[in-house]
Amino acid sequence: MPSDPGTTAGWLSVLPPLIAIGLALATRQVILSLLLGVWVGLTILAGGNPLTAFLTLADTTLVDAVADRSHAAILLFSLCLGGMVGVLARCGAADGVARLLASRLRDRRGAQTATAGLGLAIFFDDYANTLLVGNTMRPLTDRLRVSREKLAWLVDSTAAPVATLAVISTWIGFEVGLIQDALTRLGQEGSGYLFFLRALPYNFYPALTLVFVFLITGTGRDFGPMARAEKRAWSTGQLVEPGAQPASAAEQLMDADTPPASPWLAAVPILAVILVTVGGLWWNGRAALLADGAAGFGLREIFNAADSLAVLMWASVGGSLLAGALAAAATPLSVTDTAAAWVDGVRAMAIAMVILVLAWSLGGTCEALGTGPWLVDAVRDLLSARLLPVIVFLLASLVSFATGTSWGTMAILIPIVIPLGHALPEGAGLAPELAESILLASVSAVLAGAVFGDHCSPISDTTIMSSMAAGSDHVDHVRTQMPYAAVVGGVAVAVGYVPVGWGMNPWLALLLGAAVLAAVVRLLGRPVEAP
Repeated sequence: MPSDPGTTAGWLSVLPPLIAIGLALATRQVILSLLLGVWVGLTILAGGNPLTAFLTLADTTLVDAVADRSHAAILLFSLCLGGMVGVLARCGAADGVARLLASRLRDRRGAQTATAGLGLAIFFDDYANTLLVGNTMRPLTDRLRVSREKLAWLVDSTAAPVATLAVISTWIGFEVGLIQDALTRLGQEGSGYLFFLRALPYNFYPALTLVFVFLITGTGRDFGPMARAEKRAWSTGQLVEPGAQPASAAEQLMDADTPPASPWLAAVPILAVILVTVGGLWWNGRAALLADGAAGFGLREIFNAADSLAVLMWASVGGSLLAGALAAAATPLSVTDTAAAWVDGVRAMAIAMVILVLAWSLGGTCEALGTGPWLVDAVRDLLSARLLPVIVFLLASLVSFATGTSWGTMAILIPIVIPLGHALPEGAGLAPELAESILLASVSAVLAGAVFGDHCSPISDTTIMSSMAAGSDHVDHVRTQMPYAAVVGGVAVAVGYVPVGWGMNPWLALLLGAAVLAAVVRLLGRPVEAP
């Protein structure tokens, strides 16, 4: 590989993600599109030799994507939760939960609002949020004829936005660490966490996304491709588009001959996963701080120090074992049948796991090509003090969309944006209050743009996992989610990141953004009509 691929690849560095994303949207063949994107990227790195690229793809790139510790943990975490869902479905516990919820949530609007509410409740990790919310609510939303595309959007739109806004989550430690490091390099004193808290009001896209979710679920109105998906599901009972390829086959795990079991058989393992995750983050983080000789730390420091991937593995393996033990003890399933149900649950995740590995492979190839740094360099001359927040938001969106990683986008941009946020307003002679506002807005624009690009990208891991948890066709999820994300992103730019460069109060911008979104839903949205 070239020693400095970011400078030698140039504009070619954006070609692999463009090929993968464009073909996936055009052909609906996600796996083949990702494979071609990775192969093209490796061909560029190999100096144009397609055979070398193929060999590298087979013996290095795919292997490295799986061998990475964090990737392996995510795969195993997802597979273990898939096995747990398989057991709960086969023993009738999932059906029992659906019947219990249906007795209390009798309409589609209530089911969707409850799904969004559960997404808010599981704020501590986006992966846990995605898989738990999607798998828990799917039997209910299926029963009430909510489209799988709608469920995937609800899951996706209350995962990363919640995790990046929460004052305590697995995201916050990463974000605060990047901010603190950039401040230290500038010789600035002060807490990175305090800086993060002060920047929160400027995190327009995630906050307005949550507002938009509850506007849609509360009014029962939809528009665009989502409205068509909802009308199809309601009028015909087809939860996915005819000919679609769901990212997981969870519905095949249900056994029509198995009577509904007590909902507690599902509730106990799910609650155990949540409690083990929260308790494990506290225990693991506290142990790490004590091992480093720290003293006088609080809950924020504890969560920041925790190894979240290790904790998620504890939770998923424990949840699987508990679900299997309860099913074997309290239902007609034998131990052998329970083990077979767990394996079927793992097997149902196969398509999504392949997509994830390929998406990571494409992300690694883009990193080697220098896709993110090239995009940053391409717009560097466009930067100005007052327009810095909106340009940073758009740039972060492009980087995240092209690479499929919000965390990678933050790691690329925050060390660049914080020095720029200090220097440009000062050089433009802006008042200190406005200069500070632009700095805070610009840093939040990195975080928000990373989430926005992630929501729109077919190669994002959280977008893939949302399709998997909801049992939606992945391309259909992207096609229906993208217009909604674009609306919120456009409002965030128009009433947030542009006017704050001229001194608008961020809280006023959030209120105006919420009002504009309410008007959009009212004017464009239409309720799903009965056949």
